[in-house]
Amino acid sequence: MTSPTTSPLPPTGSAATSGTGPGGPGWDDLLTAALLGTERRAVPARPRPGQDAAGALLDAAALRTVRRRAALLPAPARARPGAAPRDDRPALPDAARRRLALLLADRAAPGGGGRRGGAPDLTELLPQWLAAANGHGYRAPEALLPALLEAARARSDLRPAALALGGPRALWLARLNPQWKYALRGGTAAGFPGAAAASARSPEDERRVWQEGLFAERVGVLAAVRRRDPAAGRDLLASTWAKEPAEDRLMLLDSLRAELSAGDETFLEQALSDRSRNVRATAAELLTALPGSALAARMAERARACVALDRTADGGARIVVEAPHECDGGMQRDGVVAKPPAGRGERSWWLSQLVEAAPLAIWCERLGVGGAAEAVALPVADDWQPDLHAAWCRAAARQGDAEWSRALLGPATSPPAPASSSWLDPAKLLSALPPAERAGWVAEFVAAHGLSEAFRLLGVCAVPWAEPLGAAVVDALDTARRAGGYPWSFSGVMGLAERCLDPAQADRLEALTTVPEGPADGAAAGATGYWAEAFQRLIGTLRLRAAMRAELAGQDADTDTATTRP
Repeated sequence: MTSPTTSPLPPTGSAATSGTGPGGPGWDDLLTAALLGTERRAVPARPRPGQDAAGALLDAAALRTVRRRAALLPAPARARPGAAPRDDRPALPDAARRRLALLLADRAAPGGGGRRGGAPDLTELLPQWLAAANGHGYRAPEALLPALLEAARARSDLRPAALALGGPRALWLARLNPQWKYALRGGTAAGFPGAAAASARSPEDERRVWQEGLFAERVGVLAAVRRRDPAAGRDLLASTWAKEPAEDRLMLLDSLRAELSAGDETFLEQALSDRSRNVRATAAELLTALPGSALAARMAERARACVALDRTADGGARIVVEAPHECDGGMQRDGVVAKPPAGRGERSWWLSQLVEAAPLAIWCERLGVGGAAEAVALPVADDWQPDLHAAWCRAAARQGDAEWSRALLGPATSPPAPASSSWLDPAKLLSALPPAERAGWVAEFVAAHGLSEAFRLLGVCAVPWAEPLGAAVVDALDTARRAGGYPWSFSGVMGLAERCLDPAQADRLEALTTVPEGPADGAAAGATGYWAEAFQRLIGTLRLRAAMRAELAGQDADTDTATTRP
């Protein structure tokens, strides 16, 4: 069976493309005349009476185009794709399906530029909508799969959630369009639809997909097996490890992070000798997350040799540091990078990596203190405090140690660290605290210091923002407005608030949209109008989020809110 599929154009230099020949002027001659201009190149065609050279050229090109197309030969038809796999997850409620269509359509709408006005920004609500829909276990409507895949192609941050909603049919469709090939290689663990599909496979099917499947399917199988039986998942990875490309080894190795345990240590120790530096670094990072691992013990021994307590110093005990003088082969095998970044000394670079990789539990005994707060309070000799505390900060974030994170953060009401204290990263330390405690600390920080230093801190808090964080942000915005602050200085926080405030805050914000009466100069009037506009947009977005939540739950949403568009 054949179909009129286009075959290649005639080769350059053939009778169909050059010379006049029996079919008129060749395509190459026409193209040359068009590029050079009819004043510099004679048109290889006879004009009609009264027709100029340019018209004759266009007529000849149109005629040659028809002849070229008419002369195309049929090509063999491609095999029809197999049927799309079943997806038995429940369909979206009708209102939620319409909402998704609006969100995807707005993604492609051209930006208006300038001020946004008072309407919500739907493009920023799409990630939240996808997360909520996946939380309900819905599947994407088949008719919207192309738009969903296209949205995820344009925004990589949407891919895990979009592919999870699309499920196995999104993968099936992605195989038919090269522009969506990202779906065949991306995705990890539970957020990827291949993981859900893999959970229903038999062990024989899992082995076959692992040996023959696309990368995304293999990742899904590995995640499913790993969740069910961590040892079996590790053995599955080990069975093909030597044959995997370096890029795939890196991504597959990272999949061990979710169910990491002491049973993985032997495999990870072997990966320390991998030929890829990135694979070695990831294996070392995973091993340092196992406090009882041999690598953690080796790093602890090296770190102890560099840091000690000096009780003979004037003014009381202090920490003394003797950084490594070389980075030997053993250190490099255990993940220590020998070459420092530009502007960083070698010895401080090596010291930081050793302390960061050592279990935090060793320091109380080493320094003779009762807890993290006492260790952090000790003075450090010879200006080594920034390096030592920075390494402790990274270790606390990596090891998820809440006690050390609290000690290094200090009270939220303390003055913010100066710009010179670049070693202190409160956002990373906050990530080790429980969500409620994290929100409470940031709320105190905002209440004490306002919003100018709080943007990154707000970004690590769970969404929607728990109280009292939401109230603290609203109060700080109102304070900035009443103090005559420049509204555009808080546009980033406003954007975060649209996505992260609890929708229940909408009614409380109504009072902030009022423009005070009375004369005002041009700048003040503009700022006042902007604040009112920004609060109106914030209220509209919060109510729209509430409507989206109701739609996904199958409840009736307010008609005006549900149809809001920018």
